[in-house]
Amino acid sequence: MATLRDIEAAIKQLPESDIRQLSVWLQEYLDEMWDQQIETDVVSGKLDKLIAKAEEDIMANRVRDLDEVLHNP
Repeated sequence: MATLRDIEAAIKQLPESDIRQLSVWLQEYLDEMWDQQIETDVVSGKLDKLIAKAEEDIMANRVRDLDEVLHNP
Protein backbone atom coordinates (compact mmCIF):
# COMPACT_ATOMS: atom_id res chain seq x y z
CA MET A 1 0.00 0.00 0.00
CA ALA A 2 1.24 3.47 -0.83
CA THR A 3 1.98 5.98 1.90
CA LEU A 4 0.26 9.32 2.16
CA ARG A 5 3.41 10.98 0.81
CA ASP A 6 3.36 8.64 -2.20
CA ILE A 7 -0.27 9.50 -2.86
CA GLU A 8 0.38 13.22 -2.49
CA ALA A 9 3.30 13.00 -4.92
CA ALA A 10 1.18 11.06 -7.41
CA ILE A 11 -1.64 13.60 -7.17
CA LYS A 12 0.79 16.41 -7.97
CA GLN A 13 1.59 14.62 -11.23
CA LEU A 14 -2.04 14.53 -12.35
CA PRO A 15 -3.59 17.00 -14.76
CA GLU A 16 -5.76 19.64 -13.10
CA SER A 17 -8.97 18.11 -14.44
CA ASP A 18 -8.13 14.78 -12.77
CA ILE A 19 -7.29 16.54 -9.51
CA ARG A 20 -10.66 18.28 -9.61
CA GLN A 21 -12.40 14.94 -10.26
CA LEU A 22 -10.49 13.42 -7.37
CA SER A 23 -11.55 16.31 -5.15
CA VAL A 24 -15.21 15.71 -5.97
CA TRP A 25 -14.83 11.98 -5.34
CA LEU A 26 -13.04 12.59 -2.05
CA GLN A 27 -15.74 14.99 -0.82
CA GLU A 28 -18.45 12.47 -1.73
CA TYR A 29 -16.51 9.77 0.11
CA LEU A 30 -16.17 11.96 3.20
CA ASP A 31 -19.89 12.77 3.05
CA GLU A 32 -20.69 9.04 2.96
CA MET A 33 -18.40 8.43 5.94
CA TRP A 34 -20.17 11.23 7.85
CA ASP A 35 -23.59 9.79 7.02
CA GLN A 36 -22.49 6.34 8.19
CA GLN A 37 -21.14 7.78 11.45
CA ILE A 38 -24.38 9.66 12.12
CA GLU A 39 -26.40 6.51 11.41
CA THR A 40 -24.18 4.51 13.77
CA ASP A 41 -24.56 7.17 16.47
CA VAL A 42 -28.37 7.24 16.05
CA VAL A 43 -28.68 3.45 16.22
CA SER A 44 -26.42 3.25 19.28
CA GLY A 45 -28.46 5.90 21.12
CA LYS A 46 -25.49 8.25 21.31
CA LEU A 47 -27.63 11.15 20.03
CA ASP A 48 -30.77 10.43 22.06
CA LYS A 49 -30.21 13.28 24.55
CA LEU A 50 -29.54 15.79 21.77
CA ILE A 51 -32.60 14.66 19.82
CA ALA A 52 -34.78 14.86 22.93
CA LYS A 53 -33.50 18.38 23.67
CA ALA A 54 -34.18 19.50 20.10
CA GLU A 55 -37.69 18.05 20.22
CA GLU A 56 -38.30 19.78 23.56
CA ASP A 57 -37.11 23.11 22.14
CA ILE A 58 -39.35 22.70 19.09
CA MET A 59 -42.40 21.92 21.23
CA ALA A 60 -41.67 24.94 23.46
CA ASN A 61 -41.19 27.15 20.38
CA ARG A 62 -37.60 27.96 21.37
CA VAL A 63 -36.30 27.68 17.83
CA ARG A 64 -35.86 30.08 14.95
CA ASP A 65 -36.32 29.47 11.25
CA LEU A 66 -33.00 28.63 9.58
CA ASP A 67 -33.45 31.40 7.00
CA GLU A 68 -33.86 33.89 9.83
CA VAL A 69 -30.68 32.68 11.50
CA LEU A 70 -28.69 32.79 8.25
CA HIS A 71 -29.93 36.15 7.01
CA ASN A 72 -30.46 38.09 10.25
CA PRO A 73 -27.73 37.20 12.73
